[in-house]
Amino acid sequence: MSDELSDELSGELSDESADESADKSVDESKAESARAAVTPAISLDVVPRLHRHFRFQWEPAQDAHVLLYPEGMIKLNGSAGEILACVDGEQSVAAIIAELQQKFPEAGDLADDVKQFLAVAHDKRWIEL
Repeated sequence: MSDELSDELSGELSDESADESADKSVDESKAESARAAVTPAISLDVVPRLHRHFRFQWEPAQDAHVLLYPEGMIKLNGSAGEILACVDGEQSVAAIIAELQQKFPEAGDLADDVKQFLAVAHDKRWIEL
C-alpha cells in the first residue's frame, strides 16, 4: 500500500472516529439531562426510608450489603451499602450526611454524592422520601 493511500485512509478513520466520539458525547449529554429531569432534588430535611418491598442486609456469601426483594437481590457496592445502612426512616438526609462525614472524614464533602445516590435509589424505588 502506498504511503499516500495509507495516510488518506488513516485520516478518514480518524475523522470517522472523531465524528462517532462527538455523537456519543452528545448522546451521553442528552441521557444525563434526561436523568437530571427525572431525578428529584433531595432536600436535607426529608427522612428517607426503605420501600416496603425491600430488605437491606449484609450477605456473607456476596461479601456485600444487598437489597432483597420478592423476585431477587441487588448487590450493592461499598458506598451504596454505607449510605443505605443509615436509611432507617428516622434520620433526615442532613443527619445521614453528617453521620457519614464523621465516619469517613478523609472523604471530604459527601453531601452531593449522598444526595445523588438517594435520588437514584428513589428513582429505582428502593427508598421512599
